[in-house]
Amino acid sequence: MARYNEAVCRLCRREGAKMYLKGDRCYSAKCAMEKRAFAPGQHGQSRKKPTEYGIQMRMKQRTRRTYGVLEKQFRNYFGKAERTKGLAGENLLVILEKRLDNIVYRLGFSNSRAEARQLVRHGHFVLNGHKVNIPSMQLAVGDEISLREKSRTSAKFKDLADLAASKSVPTWLASNAADFSAKVVAMPTREDADSSINETLIVELYSR
Repeated sequence: MARYNEAVCRLCRREGAKMYLKGDRCYSAKCAMEKRAFAPGQHGQSRKKPTEYGIQMRMKQRTRRTYGVLEKQFRNYFGKAERTKGLAGENLLVILEKRLDNIVYRLGFSNSRAEARQLVRHGHFVLNGHKVNIPSMQLAVGDEISLREKSRTSAKFKDLADLAASKSVPTWLASNAADFSAKVVAMPTREDADSSINETLIVELYSR
């Protein structure tokens, strides 16, 4: 599947907000948003009044890039959200939160969603006793995720152990950081997603 392989800091600058795509670096003075908080490119510093469509588009792009989802996949998620009972915008964010790679990130088992996606792709995790390598897999209540036995001795996860232990885990997940295991105990709600995302703008964009 196609993936964006260029400098991800440009994406944060383009959206004008930190999306924490590089993990710890985003919290340091090295973050590109701390140095150049304007859009990249020749006309990045020009002041243009955004249109209504432009604001909606930027919010959609920001949300899509935050979760590391491709355009077609994001549109499919929105279609599913529309068909689900409730508010389409909130349903969309719940679907994104239930992705396996996002849950690995939320648990502190990775520094970023991009890293979580890579770790899942490489088969480091086990879901309900079975090895998985599909980052987009949707988890349900009762699902149990753990680190594969063979991966427990790797230096990578030894370094991540402290991160997992210090990370604040959402209430819909029950985590055992010391054992790199967790369980989905409830479905995520709107409050569990990024509060800076305005899902109403995304709904308005797709309703045009």
